[in-house]
Amino acid sequence: MDLSQKAALAIFGIFVLGAVVRLFKTPLKVALQVLANTLLGFGALLLVNMTSAVTGLSLGFNMVNALIIGVLGIPGLGLLLLVQWLFST
Repeated sequence: MDLSQKAALAIFGIFVLGAVVRLFKTPLKVALQVLANTLLGFGALLLVNMTSAVTGLSLGFNMVNALIIGVLGIPGLGLLLLVQWLFST
């Protein structure tokens, strides 16, 4: 392979890489946002469990609860507490 073929292959590779990045830009952004919100959900679960001695409220510290809180926010926390209350009585 001579230099002109290598240069053409490099330009084509850059073009394909740019196309792939543009194609997956939005899904990656959404996935990173869900991941960040899930981490915040773990933080919310940690705070709820740290105050359980005072408030009497506690939730399981797991990925499903964190994902629900991360996606739905404060209403998700309320939903989880309501579901726990319904199933505990």
